[in-house]
Amino acid sequence: MLVKLSMEFGSGRTAMVTQGAAMDEPPSRPTWSRQIEFTLAGIGCAVGLGNVWRFPYLCYRSGGGAFLVPYLLMLFVLGIPLLYMELAIGQYTRRGPVHALASVCPLLKGVGIASVAISFIMCIYYNVVITWALYYLFSSFQAPLPWQNCNNTWNTPNCTAHAINGSNFSSTASQEFFKYKMLEQTDGVHEAGTLRWQLFLILILAWILIYLCIFKGVKSTGKVVYFTALFPYVILIALLINNVQLPGATDGITYFIVPEWDKLRSVDVWVNAAAQIFNSIGIGFGSLLAMSSYNSFNNNILKDTLTISIINSLTSILAGFVIFSAFGYMSYLQGIPIRQLAVDGPGLVYIVYPQAFANMPVAQLWAVMFFFMLLCLGLDSEFAMVEVMVTSLMDAFHRDLMNIFRRKEFFVLAICGVACLLGIPCVMQVGIYVFQLMDHYTAIVSIMFLAFFEVIAICVTRLSANVKEMNGSRPNIFFRVCWLVVVILIFSIIQFKPARYEQYVFPSWAQGVGWCIALASIIWIPLGAIHTLWLLPGTLLQVIMHNPKTNPSINPSIIYNPLNPH
Repeated sequence: MLVKLSMEFGSGRTAMVTQGAAMDEPPSRPTWSRQIEFTLAGIGCAVGLGNVWRFPYLCYRSGGGAFLVPYLLMLFVLGIPLLYMELAIGQYTRRGPVHALASVCPLLKGVGIASVAISFIMCIYYNVVITWALYYLFSSFQAPLPWQNCNNTWNTPNCTAHAINGSNFSSTASQEFFKYKMLEQTDGVHEAGTLRWQLFLILILAWILIYLCIFKGVKSTGKVVYFTALFPYVILIALLINNVQLPGATDGITYFIVPEWDKLRSVDVWVNAAAQIFNSIGIGFGSLLAMSSYNSFNNNILKDTLTISIINSLTSILAGFVIFSAFGYMSYLQGIPIRQLAVDGPGLVYIVYPQAFANMPVAQLWAVMFFFMLLCLGLDSEFAMVEVMVTSLMDAFHRDLMNIFRRKEFFVLAICGVACLLGIPCVMQVGIYVFQLMDHYTAIVSIMFLAFFEVIAICVTRLSANVKEMNGSRPNIFFRVCWLVVVILIFSIIQFKPARYEQYVFPSWAQGVGWCIALASIIWIPLGAIHTLWLLPGTLLQVIMHNPKTNPSINPSIIYNPLNPH
């Protein structure tokens, strides 16, 4: 997400990649009017729904407090060094992910295109989560709450308001509201079902909200970020104050912070910790790299890196206290152990917590506040992903796009419209399976491959020299060592596990569709390499080490605009 930028471009340093007149882009690039705005935008981009439901779920599944040990270790070994790397390359090149990666390593310029593709695919199904939040928000203005009892037309004879996963023959009121009222889900991906018109209309409303917030670019988004980035913390703190006073909350918090040390022997715990750091901060999605391209050339990269990454992790831990205190309260009410309360994936937010609201004083107020907070968290991250697509295409085809659409507002509207149409399968009765399939093969499979090649693409030696040029000194030896370790670490955690939703394992043909979704992004990496080898003269080593800053004889459009065949 981009926050309000200064409209006075000044006489700052011209970016390295603006040498060629062949680049089809605006003549100059604005900078942040105040650096605090970039910091807030980065926090808003990194902090999202994953902090609220994915972190507590993984922490619970991995043994409570034992998960915090590898999580914090991965933060310092994986998260901070990679974020520093992305912010540095974006700030130095002053370009979006496509042109930034092309300028660093022409052979792997497809990594930049792949990051844009991943952001676009994610923004399609990510807005479905915002749609669910809006649906629950609208449903919260009822007394009693629709998931508070089993006296509804969609409830089954097995519905109970007093147990969660405690029996194989019962389901809670909140589970049935999620599955049978909102989703009306089918029994598997083989049954498409019909379009859920209520969800489809809310999906359109969600995209309208996104468009209204970003259609003016940095001007309109800047007016939104101060609220959307800060409001969730107000709600989380208010919920925590309320929850810690509930009976049983202490047991939930104890489960959260006291480790089960035997869990640390499991490789899955460490893989989950690395994946959470990766997805939470947003490494490889291109959002933070694009935002850092609007920084002033001499901006302190380390300060922004530490601020964004540490606040992101502290937010996850704060959300953990909120969620696990609610777990303790639910365990007290239902008389079952805490380890039997968690559900898979999005259900942590949309099943477990609504069930906790049902037993809280002034349930409607807490429900409205919580789902409005989810809306703010989702909008922040959605801004960033849509902006990556818009900025990258405008950088590459500014003149052509303006000839077609005349105004940037119409181009942004076209992007939002296409993404909305592509999201229709996610709001059908089969939608939850489509959502899970897209999320597994994009946020887990694709992003791991992308990160591996991104670290390789950004030559550590050259990046260190670039940082010295901007800040006056090379990165700390800690960062340079971690960049090398990260290559080995990411390679070791690239593990394929078939997608599943709760106990449902997708059939082979659905897994094939999932791989097609993954290839829609990572296929650009080999295609970009083939394109470079075909067009640039010299040996393979010369192409890899090619630096257009010292060899201007090569037409820069070949490197910086890989989507342009000329």
